[in-house]
Amino acid sequence: MSYPEFSFHTTADEVATAFADIIRGKNVLITGTSLNGIGFDTARVIAKYANLVIITGYNAERLKLTEEAIKKESPSANIRRLTLDLSSLAAVRSAAAEVNSWPEPLHVLINNAAAQITPFSLTVDKLESQMATGHIGPFLFTKLIAPKILAAGSSTYTPRVVFVSSIGHGFGNPGVDFANMKKPDALIFKPMQAYFETKASNVLAAKELSKRSKGKINAYSLHPGGIFTNIMQKGDGPAEMHRLGMLDEKFQPRPESNMKTIPQGAATTVVAAFDPRIQNAPGSYLNDCVAANELVSAFCTDPANAEKVWATTEEIIGEKFEF
Repeated sequence: MSYPEFSFHTTADEVATAFADIIRGKNVLITGTSLNGIGFDTARVIAKYANLVIITGYNAERLKLTEEAIKKESPSANIRRLTLDLSSLAAVRSAAAEVNSWPEPLHVLINNAAAQITPFSLTVDKLESQMATGHIGPFLFTKLIAPKILAAGSSTYTPRVVFVSSIGHGFGNPGVDFANMKKPDALIFKPMQAYFETKASNVLAAKELSKRSKGKINAYSLHPGGIFTNIMQKGDGPAEMHRLGMLDEKFQPRPESNMKTIPQGAATTVVAAFDPRIQNAPGSYLNDCVAANELVSAFCTDPANAEKVWATTEEIIGEKFEF
């Protein structure tokens, strides 16, 4: 079958329309679906066609607002809310147990949620908040609901796990400080470095998950683009994005920063979740709706680092993630 070519300007609606026949009948779980974010727009377009869309967030009231907004556009959409606080390993285990109690298999998991860019703070598990919410929590959640994902596999379909990363995975001091991941040090903490390392962990996790599952799960990571979402508007985000030249003195997007709209930003996530053209390239990194492995940093290209982020995260959660 022939599908359209996508680009920087492609919207999530356009991608979902192109893959409507593939999305039909699928059960999809998306983390981090608050309004004014790419997770919401991802859920909004997929819900038009999917059998079931599970939306998650740590705030039950905001989750309800997300469901109402989706159903206003698609009244027949089948939406299920799941309260999920990725900053707490105990809360992740509780949410995963709820997912595992449901009868449906899970065709696609989209790990979209991220923490605000803030000064140094530790979670209840004494982990740095960005790394906990953006990588460690999602890693544990993926591990715990892997049986649901595997149950969706067949001779004609391979389930997918998507990690929303960033081009920033290669910025700052490239790589991941594994010792600091296990025992965060406030003295060396920099808000944007924590963001960069979290996003590098996402790229590495996608590669290693694809490898370890031996064809049973296809995982992908991606750069959604520069987008003026909640993360850029709260906490230290505005000041940090101004320092990087993306926002002006009033903390608004600079015209020359070439930022995407939210629907354009969500497009690459929908491609990673459903485009059959990347089926034979598991572990790939996507940008502007296409595989762009040439943009992956040297650190994240090294298989040894993928193995190390996996082993380090297993040590932190106290569980092996094996197939």
